[in-house]
Amino acid sequence: MQQTGRIFDIQRYSIHDGTGIRTIVFLKGCVLRCRWCCNPESQEYKIQEMVVAGKKKIIGRDVTVAEVMQEVMKDGDYYRNSDGGLTLSGGECLCQPDFAAALLRAAKENGINTAIESAATLPFENIQKLLPYLDTYLMDIKHMDARKHEEFTGKPNTRILENARKVAESDVELIIRVPVIPTFNNTPEEIRQIATFAASLPGVEQLHLLPYHRLGQDKYTGLGREYLLDGIEPMSQAYMESLLEVAKKSGLRCQIGG
Repeated sequence: MQQTGRIFDIQRYSIHDGTGIRTIVFLKGCVLRCRWCCNPESQEYKIQEMVVAGKKKIIGRDVTVAEVMQEVMKDGDYYRNSDGGLTLSGGECLCQPDFAAALLRAAKENGINTAIESAATLPFENIQKLLPYLDTYLMDIKHMDARKHEEFTGKPNTRILENARKVAESDVELIIRVPVIPTFNNTPEEIRQIATFAASLPGVEQLHLLPYHRLGQDKYTGLGREYLLDGIEPMSQAYMESLLEVAKKSGLRCQIGG
């Protein structure tokens, strides 16, 4: 319980990123640089300063597992009544595998459902540390083309696809999520390719399409960074529903949002 890690937020009463009512712990650090990232303050592991609503704010703090669990356990009744639990997000929780594993283990020891939201870009050894304490893996599959994936995220997708197949062969529930981004992967053919791959993974039953939004754009200004998708408009509900119909042809249970 004295294992330490670096986080930048804890969000209670979430109804996303897993079943029921959940507490989301956001870990610092990520190896990707997705152009649309809505948490750019998560990308650097170092503690940063960001301007929020005109005021400087320190982003990132070091905590112990015990400190985090003290916050998580406040909502035990909500988890039990809604099949909710703890979700690790970020950033990329696999960048802090020992801390992430210790958090998940502590949750399981307290009878709490566990999930991670992760892009699976790190070595599989990092994932293996978490699997014994993990109920659900919400894994981003962003594109099937390695070149385009690297152009928009900074890394190719080879390791991600390999890890997806390895996780699918474990006892952990694997749900594939697709951030649908204009100019990147929002054509019917690109969605079809991802859905076809997801359907080929043993045990995978669900695919979630996550519509592009610009809610994190102001954070780039607060960090003194350029938002590379400036001017890109979110897609209409009707267009997202048309992509949903394409994804459903894979035979998976598909939905918009996750």
